[in-house]
Amino acid sequence: MRFVSTALVTALGLSVAACGANTANRTVYSERQPVVTRTHFVLDVNTAGSGSLSAGELERLAGWLDALELGYGDRVSIDDPGYSAGASARGAVEALAAQKGLLISELAPVTEGNVPSGTMRVVVSRSTAEVPGCPDWSHRSHTDFQARTSENYGCGVNSTMAAMIADPEDLVRGQTRDGEDQAEASKAIRAYRAKAKQAGGL
Repeated sequence: MRFVSTALVTALGLSVAACGANTANRTVYSERQPVVTRTHFVLDVNTAGSGSLSAGELERLAGWLDALELGYGDRVSIDDPGYSAGASARGAVEALAAQKGLLISELAPVTEGNVPSGTMRVVVSRSTAEVPGCPDWSHRSHTDFQARTSENYGCGVNSTMAAMIADPEDLVRGQTRDGEDQAEASKAIRAYRAKAKQAGGL
């Protein structure tokens, strides 16, 4: 198993973050912004011969996925440039991912190294968010009169947001409404308003 990490910086406050380390921040914008890091975990499974996974390979794949503790926000994809995997092998990966409540992504990310002949690469992409350099109490021991925002300003709020967000990549790309069923999405709101009217409220 190998993994590769890449960092994605959120767009919030980039203009402030561009200021030099010694430049006083005299705005109400925080220089401390969440940084999203994406890690790709890869496992090559043998599909030589029938194009399907043997019982041993299937057990190895299941154990690997269990060890990664898949959850919301993780993305599972299949990289098979040699088309050595059949529908049975792909179906096995889809079934294991479905047990974790995940779907298989259509496109696999670029990973290090070539996929060996007769194998299929399973890629798990995971993103994490954190605010580097927090907390920062570098000016706590003395007082200056530069009328600037503290270096620690924003650490609490942004660190909490980075820790609580379910899918860290939402900090980079956000969510789209493409294909969303508005009638279904507003079902809970309609039910709440109908109940409130019956009770003499809204």
